[in-house]
Amino acid sequence: MCGIVGIVGFVPINQSLYDALTVLQHRGQDAAGICSIDKLNCFRLRKANGLVKDVFKKKHLKYLKGNIGIGHVRYLTAGSSSSFEAQPLYVNFPYGITLAHNGNLTNASELRNSLFKNNRRYIDTTSDSEVLLNIFAQELSLFKDNALLQSNDIFKAVNSVHQRIRGGYAVVSMIIGHGIVAFRDPNGIRPIVLGKRILIDGRIEYMVASESVALDTVGFEFIRDIEPGEAVFINQKGQLFANQCAKNPKKNPCLFEYVYFARPDSFLDKISVYSARIRMGTKLGKKISCKWKHLNIDVVIPIPETSNEIALEIAHVINKPYRHGFVKNRYIGRTFIMKGKNLRNIALKHKLNVNRTEFINKNILLVDDSIISGTTSIKIIEMARKAGAKNIYFASASPEIRFPNFYGINMPSSTELIAYGRKLEEIRKILKADELIFQDLNDLIEAVREENKDIVKFECSVFDGIYITKDIDKEYLSKYKTD
Repeated sequence: MCGIVGIVGFVPINQSLYDALTVLQHRGQDAAGICSIDKLNCFRLRKANGLVKDVFKKKHLKYLKGNIGIGHVRYLTAGSSSSFEAQPLYVNFPYGITLAHNGNLTNASELRNSLFKNNRRYIDTTSDSEVLLNIFAQELSLFKDNALLQSNDIFKAVNSVHQRIRGGYAVVSMIIGHGIVAFRDPNGIRPIVLGKRILIDGRIEYMVASESVALDTVGFEFIRDIEPGEAVFINQKGQLFANQCAKNPKKNPCLFEYVYFARPDSFLDKISVYSARIRMGTKLGKKISCKWKHLNIDVVIPIPETSNEIALEIAHVINKPYRHGFVKNRYIGRTFIMKGKNLRNIALKHKLNVNRTEFINKNILLVDDSIISGTTSIKIIEMARKAGAKNIYFASASPEIRFPNFYGINMPSSTELIAYGRKLEEIRKILKADELIFQDLNDLIEAVREENKDIVKFECSVFDGIYITKDIDKEYLSKYKTD
């Protein structure tokens, strides 16, 4: 999972790109990058490993001159952790093209081999984003006789890209002398939105980003979501063109975006993330009050922060007190997107501290958004026990995560998932919870889609093992199993 942003404006956009990436930091903590185009039509690029605030200092923002640019925050799902693979990435042929990508390509290996064998394009990294960049560049090269690409040329290139690549992806790319193009996979798995900002003189600037909250932060008005399979091209004059570039687009957004990744103040595919989480709490609260009414719950405590709204609604439904039993250090990043159990455990110790008065001799209902590897949940339950809790009941706002993800979430190995091949009671014993409650998948889906009934199906592969790109088979899955 990553965050992407692009702006075509009439005033310097370095600060706006920086501010947008700052509010998208939750989507990636590994690396950050910004690329702009200056008055001489040259790329100005700054990227490195680290958080946005650490990668960009005052001197870097001064260097990133220009009124057009793109940015990226990286959460490593494919490739290596080398800063060389930080994005945006760029190529010089057939035009100066730079690209930032959120998602994963499921056929990256065969594409990499094909690019070298048939076109002598050497992929210098292990990143599937570089593969995507070269595929796009190759398709644009078919129009190299055109001194100035037309919007239809770009849309034809995106159409060909859709036909060649598979997976979940949202892309923003910048072409020197032309402008910015953004496009989304034909299944609409990964999100991307479009916004505008009207200057005092009436000129309109345009922006694309992974989440609407990025638009809000820098004063852009949300226009709409970019549709599955659609491409939007904004030329350097600020003119906007849009076109459907896929044959049979379907809206199957990632369900886990609403559970965990997106900020609560974002809207994705016409759905308020905050409202969706409230409804998750309503559904789960009703399940608890019906099927688990025998539990003598004294207090409901969220595991901050994604589950706060969910836990508050559960407490309201079951008529129990809601308390903050964990105090969060806001200067520690999101532990799920940290690499390795040891690193996550160390970060968790610094991230959360117990408020002992809310635990001593009480029956606690702990609420989290999800349980993935179980590492964090085990430590939190252990912390609650040490703080004096009598009984610990653990509720997850999402169903059991039993299957790997190949569309941009770092869950590539089923054996890393605590629910893989295990029944509810087995999971409970590993967690050492007194009771364990999961949201039903149908309830989760209904909670999210209530605001947009046009969405018939979500991408739910981590829960149901159904891969909507239809290219994940047993042979593919076997490559990602570990001992």
